[in-house]
Formats: sequence, structure tokens, C-alpha cells
Amino acid sequence: MSSNRWPLRAALACIASGALGASVTAQTAPAFPALLKQAQASAPRLALGIAETRAAEGLAAQAAARPNPTLGLVVENAAGSGPYKDFDGAETTLSIEQPLELGGKRAARTSAAQADLAAARARAAQGQVDFARDLALAYANAEAAQQRRAIARDSVDLAQADTRVARLLVDNGKEAQVRAVQAEAGLAAARAELGGAQAEVETALARLSALAGSPAAYTAVAGGLLDAAPIVAPPEPAFSPAIAAARAERDAARRRIALERARRTPDLAVSLGIRRFQDEDATAAVFGVSVPLPLFDRNRGAVAAATANAQAAEARLAVAQAEQDGDRRAAAAQAAAADQTLDASRQSVAAAAEAYRLARIGYDAGRLPLSELLAARRDLIAARGRAVDTKLARVKALADLARAQGRMPFGDQP
Repeated sequence: MSSNRWPLRAALACIASGALGASVTAQTAPAFPALLKQAQASAPRLALGIAETRAAEGLAAQAAARPNPTLGLVVENAAGSGPYKDFDGAETTLSIEQPLELGGKRAARTSAAQADLAAARARAAQGQVDFARDLALAYANAEAAQQRRAIARDSVDLAQADTRVARLLVDNGKEAQVRAVQAEAGLAAARAELGGAQAEVETALARLSALAGSPAAYTAVAGGLLDAAPIVAPPEPAFSPAIAAARAERDAARRRIALERARRTPDLAVSLGIRRFQDEDATAAVFGVSVPLPLFDRNRGAVAAATANAQAAEARLAVAQAEQDGDRRAAAAQAAAADQTLDASRQSVAAAAEAYRLARIGYDAGRLPLSELLAARRDLIAARGRAVDTKLARVKALADLARAQGRMPFGDQP
């Protein structure tokens, strides 16, 4: 009976293990291009841009609406004294009044609202590119943190191996007791660095999860971004979201000047009604026209403010154009320098690994002191850490270059 239960228990264990593995996999962030696509529907920052665009669309639709007419009812010469004690001598007037916008107000208002809508859409497009750049950096930071944790684990393994050899040599009388203490201290330091690396991984993954709008915190990233090949892009981009947004803001500011100038013209209000004379049992038409007198308010302050805002928008456009050119040149230079530094760092890692291997052989044979071995191990770990830092700097340079060129970084990477 007991032997028959083992296959069942094994099957249940396999099922539970598979379910647990699926749960862990579900919390692993996919490759960056897939994560970028997923974030389009979940990232709070992108939702903000969409909401602002919809608000601008609503305001643009509202701007085209005409003023509503006003329905009025007036009862005169009633509920008084003497002959006006009751409603027999009342005069009742039913009228409708329609404001007439003059000076091109409606056209100017509609034009300004459409310009604001174009600016909102341009800001949303710029937000897409900025978000993709920030997501790439967050992803690369998480991947770099994972690699640093792996390096820290390797450092602990190497330190444990060095400590065992040191103890063996001390036990055999070939090394002083202080060498074992030094090895133990190095092992403790490596373990402390591993704890810090683990905290760095958790922090980076938490930030990535929040930025991407993931409902569950990621436990790992699939990786591949640090070693991604750069995308060849034209040196002069045909479209820049940052400049497009600044230009749209400038155009919207100019349209608001025209709107404020149009508002200086007073509007007419025409009315048409019917008056009922109760005591005479007669009716008559009532016509009216009213217009405000622009004696005190000529809307000069609003026109001046709109003009100043347009000048500020023009300045921001010039700043955006200058910054884009500078950012593009700087990012291209940083990307080229990072590629060169990456090659050098790889050579450094290979040389440090060979130096540690030789130092370990020499120490095992008793030809090198422990200090040489510890120094070689520190150099190896440091070289591997510098290689990760170099790859991270390269990703940042490529992401900044893509942003300056109005592209999604690493969007086409396999």
C-alpha cells in the first residue's frame, strides 16, 4: 500500500513544483521590448498623458459650441395696490434672448482649443519617448543589479575556497594562524557585499515594477538589455517629440493672443418676445438689443499676458532645439566612448581572471603569500564590477541618444 502511494506523491509534488515555477516565472519581467509593449497599457505615466489628451479633446469640442439662448418671463403691474391689486391689469412678457458673438470670438476660441489639443498630443508623444528611455534605464539597472549579485555570489564562493586552502595550510603548519584569520575576514566581507547586492536587486526591481505599472512586484528580469546591439539611426532625425511639443505649445500660445484680442469686441444680445396686456386682452411683440459698453474693461491685461506667454513659448522652443542638438551630440559621444571602454573592460576581466588563476596555483604550491591571492581576487571582482558599470553606462548613452532622436530605445531588439 505504501509503495503505491509513492507514484501519487511524486505526481503531486511535480504538479506543485510546476505551479510554483509558473508563479515565479509570472513575476519575472520579460525582455525589454515585450515589457515596453505591456507597459503601454499599465504605466501610470502614460495613462496621465492619455487622460490629458482626452481632456483637451473635450475642451476642443466645447469650444465650438455656440452660446445658449435665454428664456425669460416677466410679470408687471400685478399684486400691488389700488387698480393693480390683483392680476387683472398685469402685463406678462415672454421673451427669448440670444447672445451674438462678434469679433470672431468663436473662430478664435475654436482655433485656440485645437492648438491646445495639438499641444496635448505632442506632449503625450514626448511622454512616450521619455517613458521608454526611463523604462530602459530602470530595466538596465535591475539587470546590472542581478549581475552584481551574481558577482558577489562568485566572490563568496572564491573566498570560501581560499579560506579552506588557508586553513589547510595552517593546519599543516605551512602558514601562520593569522593567515586563516585574514582569509576569514575576506570571506565575511564578501558575504556582506552579497547582502548589499541583494538589497540593490530588490530596490531596482521595485522601481521597475512601479514604473511599468505591474500589478505584482517583479522578482527578476529576463535580461539581455546590457548586451543589446545599438540600433543604427540617422544622425539627423526627421521627427523630434520634444521639439514638436515645444512648437505646438508656441502655436497654441499664439492662438490665445488672437482669442484675447477677439474678446475685446463687445457681444450683442438680441431678444424677441410677446407681451400680454391682461386688462385690454391684447398682445404685442417686444424687440430688444443690448450691448455692453467697453468703458472700463478692454481686456488689455489678458492680451498682454497672452503676448508674454507666447514670447516665453518661443524661448522654450529655442531652448528645446539647442538642447536637442547638444543632447544628441553628447549621447553619441558617450555611446562611442562606452563601446571602447567596454572592450577594454572585457580584456581587463580576462586578464584579472588569469592573474587570479595563477595566484591560486602559486598559493596552493606555497610559492605566493596569501596577500597576493587576496589581492588578485579583489582585482578580479573589481574588474567584473567595472564591466557591469560600463555596460550600464553604454545602455544609458544609447537610451539618451534614442530620446534625442525621437526613437524608442531598444524597441526592435530580439
